[in-house]
Amino acid sequence: MLLARLADVSRDVAATSARSRKTELLAELFSDTDPALVPLVISYLAGRVPQGRIGIGWSTLKEPPPPARDATLTVLGVDRALTALAALQGPGSQGERRRLVAQLMSAATAEEQQFLTRLLMGEVRQGALDAIALEAVARAANAPPPAVRRAVMLDGSLPRVARTLLAEGPDALARFRLRVGTPVHPMLAHTAKTVGDAVRTLAAPCAVEEKLDGIRIQVHRDGALIRIFTRSLDDITDRLPEVSAAARGMGSDPFILDGEVIAVDASGRPVPFQEIASRVGSRTDVAAARAALPVSPVFFDVLTADGEDTLDLPSAERHAVLARVVPEPMRIRRTVVLDPSDDRQLTEAEEFMAATMRRGHEGVLVKALDAPYSAGRRGRSWLKVKPVHTLDLVVLAAEWGHGRRTGTLSNLHLGARTADGTFVMLGKTFKGLTDEMLRWQTARLGELALDDDGFTVRVRPELVVEIAYDGVQRSSRYPAGVTLRFARVLRHRPDKSAREADTVDRLLEDGPVVAPPEAGA
Repeated sequence: MLLARLADVSRDVAATSARSRKTELLAELFSDTDPALVPLVISYLAGRVPQGRIGIGWSTLKEPPPPARDATLTVLGVDRALTALAALQGPGSQGERRRLVAQLMSAATAEEQQFLTRLLMGEVRQGALDAIALEAVARAANAPPPAVRRAVMLDGSLPRVARTLLAEGPDALARFRLRVGTPVHPMLAHTAKTVGDAVRTLAAPCAVEEKLDGIRIQVHRDGALIRIFTRSLDDITDRLPEVSAAARGMGSDPFILDGEVIAVDASGRPVPFQEIASRVGSRTDVAAARAALPVSPVFFDVLTADGEDTLDLPSAERHAVLARVVPEPMRIRRTVVLDPSDDRQLTEAEEFMAATMRRGHEGVLVKALDAPYSAGRRGRSWLKVKPVHTLDLVVLAAEWGHGRRTGTLSNLHLGARTADGTFVMLGKTFKGLTDEMLRWQTARLGELALDDDGFTVRVRPELVVEIAYDGVQRSSRYPAGVTLRFARVLRHRPDKSAREADTVDRLLEDGPVVAPPEAGA
């Protein structure tokens, strides 16, 4: 396939706001594409390159060579070029990288150059592409979208499912099952203001569980095979020997467990998330990191046990399986509300949350006892309750600091997702950042930088930060018409992808929008 075809479709998809038209355009493209090439096409349309970071910044791309007159560059040719770029390292690699980029760009037409620049800078934005691509794959293969969605849920990869489905037809979907060793995206939760609100919203028997301030993990075991994955499906097995040991000591086999990894201080209280993230993120000298901050797993769900998948079982039955597999000290604390209309049970649930907060945890999760496990979905049957307003937002840019913050990227430009998958700015904040957080985010944002005018560094929208705020205020300064009141950074969330950031709609669910204070007030 010529890259020109993909670039044309990318442009047309970005130009239309109608979901049905986006789906139609992608379905036509997938129908005309060799199934073996579809995973690469899906990745490029979503703004991702399979090679990951390849060391190309704006300085390498800002002055491209004269474009080619005719379109001859293929998608497969681009993939080979990027593979060669990713392999470069050591002395002389920077010069060779520039030469290969120039060679690639000179083979591209003007429109292809624009597409490649956006792709390599992480700026391909076409609006909720993953969800639309799934529908388009289903249409191209004449397969039921729910069946495709479930296959992707179980396999964890739309490109893999698409390749098989388009090559072999809808009957191939039956082969996609939960496999130990292959991670799936975890189930996520919506929010509620109070425990009472959550219980009344579910209006059914439910469990109230501690919400721990740790790193989400998925633990797989099949005999000697043990794998530990993050919520973004990264394999971190080698970094958590304590968790591997805990999994090895359990009697059942095989299994897939969902939980968190946490750490506690000498008094038994949980240590801050940032310290756990630093420990889990450490790739060198794991023994020293373990000695400095030992961690332990706490599990709250099970996806398969003893060779039987439990995804479709009601939550109450899954918990019974979990209790059989996992020793009590490694299971989440919980209480059960069997009758949501019983004031006594509601009071007990509120007291459970109060006790959870006293132990140093961040809130509770209220889960319907009759709900299945919806992997990869933000289900309404799980509701999280936290005592302060928080949002997971994406950093769109950052300003260079002044005074004691000189030399660091400080004031963050914060963005929320919109309905079409793009990002809209909600405001700025530099509050809540410790010196260590400033150092870390300066280094990370430097890796994501698109351009720097000496005052503001615009970055690829990839770094997620958890923001606390006191309310929502009308503002004509920002595109969404609202901004956050007294926003401050709680922590960086390198374990989350930008696709998991909160939406503008989620922000408006939290409460009424207030008018800005009058001048002089």
